[in-house]
Amino acid sequence: MRLAEYRLHTYQLRYARPVRWSDIVEEAAPFVLLRLTADSGEVGVAEITPKSTWCGVNAKSLIAAVEEIFVPMLKKLDLSDPAKVRAALDIVPENNAAKTLIDNACWDLYAARQRRPLWQLWNGKPRVELSWAVTRQAPAAMAAEAVQMVERYGFRTLKLKGGQGIEVDAQGIREIRAAVGNGIRFYVDANGAYRADQALDYARAMADAGAVILEDPCPMSPNAQFRALRENSPIPILVDFGSTSLRDAGLFLEQGTRALSVKPGRFGLSHSRAMQALAQQSGCDVVVGLMGESALGTLAGLQFAASIASPILPAELTWFLAMTEQILKTVPKIGDGMLELPGEPSLASLVDWDAVAKAH
Repeated sequence: MRLAEYRLHTYQLRYARPVRWSDIVEEAAPFVLLRLTADSGEVGVAEITPKSTWCGVNAKSLIAAVEEIFVPMLKKLDLSDPAKVRAALDIVPENNAAKTLIDNACWDLYAARQRRPLWQLWNGKPRVELSWAVTRQAPAAMAAEAVQMVERYGFRTLKLKGGQGIEVDAQGIREIRAAVGNGIRFYVDANGAYRADQALDYARAMADAGAVILEDPCPMSPNAQFRALRENSPIPILVDFGSTSLRDAGLFLEQGTRALSVKPGRFGLSHSRAMQALAQQSGCDVVVGLMGESALGTLAGLQFAASIASPILPAELTWFLAMTEQILKTVPKIGDGMLELPGEPSLASLVDWDAVAKAH
């Protein structure tokens, strides 16, 4: 299967309100979409969120890397085995965002060729449980949002964005708990907001407030300092931002991590599956993490999430609910905290190309 044509599209999807992440405030989410057409006629697509502080690229630099470095390579490759394609691309150092975009598009192309969706090819479940991420706001506003999302979509797990100060973060958990009741699980992602010498006290404060897992309390590296934090924390430490590659994941596993955030929108499906295999060998749980995906990116990531038999936490891929626009013909529905995956082999068949053009 050879590459016959490729196309790149850029667009933005607006939020219902401005969103405050740990590093940026944005009113719309930027995307780059790659469409690959094989010489046999199949089409595969993938998208990525090109934010410089998230993945080291913006739309222009990502497109330049894809067109100038990787398309010439793709034209010489057999695309029928996405894992082998990814291995060939990995000869080029860095450029992870471009590789992820191509990797995921190749897997969608593979599904089209096999005439079955990836979640079926990977023996996955047709329905996937999901969580919702409550971003940084005043505690009362976070509590109001939590109630709205639990009542509307039936989420049973909430991810709370911390980093507003230990007392404010703890107050946020208490107010959300009072608002939604005891049947909802919470975990906290501080996005590395605290110093290493504060991390253990922060973990204890979050555990006391009711969090079941703590993600990135401080900047973390796979070293003795991380091991000490992991061993002394009253709740599991979930590793996210410090693990930037398959190699990093292996190093954190060597330090005994028991929870690892794996993001198909950050690492690509090939490396995400490899990380899951390594984690399983080490007795480590994998959480399928968000990268600000639209509904299209959500469905791509959930192909992988569906293949994880007993996740420690639900998949985080629900951020498309924060957007007022989408580029799919039909937006996925979430009920009772679950999403049923479509049966179409390729996600390319679900894209509304007129909507892509309008969102440019």
